[in-house]
Amino acid sequence: MTTSELGGSLRPIRRDEIPECVRVIRESFMTVAREFGYTKEKSPLFTGYLISEERLYRQFDGEKRPMLCYELGGKIVGYYSLAMPKNGVCEINNLAVLPNFRHLGIGGLMVHDALERMRQAGCKAAFVDIVEENLRLRSWYERLGFRYEKTVRLDGYEFLNGYMLKEI
Repeated sequence: MTTSELGGSLRPIRRDEIPECVRVIRESFMTVAREFGYTKEKSPLFTGYLISEERLYRQFDGEKRPMLCYELGGKIVGYYSLAMPKNGVCEINNLAVLPNFRHLGIGGLMVHDALERMRQAGCKAAFVDIVEENLRLRSWYERLGFRYEKTVRLDGYEFLNGYMLKEI
């Protein structure tokens, strides 16, 4: 099944949907934590542990980030936001698809939408930050045209962060 056959829609979120978006991000990112054995004690800054309603309200109200969801059957099953720095490089942030809805094209649809929104906003490149050892995710982004840029070890993480970039 493809996204066109699903009958869902990609749309900006409403402020009152932030709690549901936090749930989608948390549930999605926690599959990575379980797969690689990350714990809250060793990786308190991992998105699955760090994400909160307060954080998304701050991004929504204060930063005015574009925040979008993929809705299917009245339920939010995917989410992403954009960070639009002034240096021409924008970030796709918290891209998440609930586990039961993966491999249907929703994530790719969200990435393509994000790239178009970035292009319209004048961004020259898009970057994503992934768990370095998640080779399946890295390969997926590479198929979407991103290239691996660098590896960084950040405080508060028990894993390496991989940065990927795509010119737009």
